Amino acid sequence: MNDQLADSYDVVIIGGGAAGLNGALMLARSRRSVVVIDAGAPRNAPADGVHGLLGREGMPPAELLERGRAEVRGYGGQVVSGEVGSVTRGERGGGDSADGTGPEAGFVVELADGRTARARRVLVATGLVDELPDVPGVRERWGRDVLHCPYCHGWEVRDQAIGVLASGPMSVHQTLLLRQWSDDITYFAHTMEPPTAAEAEQMAARGIRVVHGEVASLEITDDRLVGVRLADGGVVGREAVAVAPRMVARVGFLKALGLEAVPHPAGEYVPCDATGRTDVPGVWIAGNATDLSAQVGSAAAAGALAAAHINADLVAEDTRLAVAARRGA
Repeated sequence: MNDQLADSYDVVIIGGGAAGLNGALMLARSRRSVVVIDAGAPRNAPADGVHGLLGREGMPPAELLERGRAEVRGYGGQVVSGEVGSVTRGERGGGDSADGTGPEAGFVVELADGRTARARRVLVATGLVDELPDVPGVRERWGRDVLHCPYCHGWEVRDQAIGVLASGPMSVHQTLLLRQWSDDITYFAHTMEPPTAAEAEQMAARGIRVVHGEVASLEITDDRLVGVRLADGGVVGREAVAVAPRMVARVGFLKALGLEAVPHPAGEYVPCDATGRTDVPGVWIAGNATDLSAQVGSAAAAGALAAAHINADLVAEDTRLAVAARRGA
C-alpha cells in the first residue's frame, strides 16, 4: 500500500472491507478524491472462503479484498494502512455553516500514528468485533469448526454432529436454524437460563437434544474439534460448534462527534437511515457497524448505496458554491 496521505479528500472511508471498498469504488468512478484507511483486521480473516456471494463463491477473503483494492486504485482511489484514532469537526477556509454541512465545513481524520487528513465527507465501514464466550478452544477454533452464521458455514458442516453453545438471546433461534443443515443438533445451555417451555417444546419437536450444565472447554484432537467437555467431566462428541457472539460496532473514534453505538439485542450498532446517513451531518455508515447481520454481499451493496448518496450530497454542495460564486462575480 501507498501509506502517504494527501492533505484533503472529498471523502475519507474508514474501513477496508467489502462495504468500504465498494463505497470507494463508486466514489472513485464518480471522479471523487477518496482514500480508504484500513487497519488490516477483517472480521472474516479466519474463514477459508466467502460464501453466498454470487460470482465469488468460496473465494478466500484475503483474495477478495486484494481484488477490491486493485479495482479502487484502478480508478484513482487510494488505500492506506492505518488505524483511525479520532474524527473531529474541522473548518475549511475559516468559514462557517449553521448546520455543519455547508461548503466550509469538513472533518479532520487523525490516525493513531499522528497522520491526519481532511475530508468533506466521511464513510464509516469499520465493521464489528465478535465478543466470544470465555470457553477454552472457542477463540482458537473460530472461523474453522467454531462458527456463528448458518448461511455462511452451514453447508460446510452439513450432516455433521453440531453443538450450539448458548451465549445470548439469539442462541435458540440459531439452534433451530442449524437444524436445516443437520439432524444431529445438541443445544448446550451453558451459563444461560434454561430454555423456556415453548423453546424446549420446539427443540424437542425437531429432535434437538438439550444439555444442561456449564461447558468447561472444547475437546481438540489432531487439530480437529471432536467434542464439548462439561464442567462435570462428561464429554459430548461434536464435530462443529456454533456460538452467537455479542457483536459490537468498532466506532470509538467517532466519540468526539457525538456519534456512539447504541444497544441492540445482539450487541451494539450505529443507527442510520436507509441510505447510510447518520445523525451527524456529513457522516455515513455502511456494513456490519450498522447492520450486525449483513453478509459480504449486502455490506458491499450498502457501501455502494451510501457512496452514491455521498456523491449526490457533494454535487449539491458544489452546485451551491458555483451559484454563490456566479452571483458574486
